Amino acid sequence: MKRILFIISAMLFCLSIGAQSMLSPETLAKREKRKNLTVKEWNTDSSSKTRWLDHVTTYDNQGRKVEEIEYATYGQRERVTYEYDDVTGKVIREVVYNDHNKPTRIRKYEWNADGTKAKQYNYLPNGKLYSVKVFEYVFND
Repeated sequence: MKRILFIISAMLFCLSIGAQSMLSPETLAKREKRKNLTVKEWNTDSSSKTRWLDHVTTYDNQGRKVEEIEYATYGQRERVTYEYDDVTGKVIREVVYNDHNKPTRIRKYEWNADGTKAKQYNYLPNGKLYSVKVFEYVFND
């Protein structure tokens, strides 16, 4: 039994290391530049020169986007938080909040082995599934 647990643990460890190496060099370089970064985007009205915050995007210590907030002139318009799979590094869950910081939708994702999106499950804030989007990839010759 101990041997089986050891083998399973070793396989999971190798998978987690392998998932990082599956990322392209460009993706790894982008993530490296974004570690612990916050990007603020500002708008300026051309006539009155009034300036307001438009977007704030926050990245974690691995360079992955963890939060994006969109603002309007009156304040927060929408906020989205992102959660990632520890093994693949892919987004597995997004929560969208309204201008009162209340959840309005939850999206969960499944991914194909080649890294493409397979399915998107859309939930209401109470957890009830209301739609499923399936992604189909067709290459034209």
